[in-house]
Amino acid sequence: MSLTAWQKSTFSGGGDGNACVDLTRTDAYIHLRESDDPGVELTTPPATLDQLLRTIKANQQ
Repeated sequence: MSLTAWQKSTFSGGGDGNACVDLTRTDAYIHLRESDDPGVELTTPPATLDQLLRTIKANQQ
């Protein structure tokens, strides 16, 4: 498994602090981690993450 470079989430806001979420992907999965604890990763298929985000947005009303 070869990860691409980690990218800071646009939802993390600006600044140089470590309170942000980093993302990267492989062919089949998206990997997420907190920049202040990069040794812990959450790995999920893109469709599952997409459904989670859609559900969260729908319930923010």
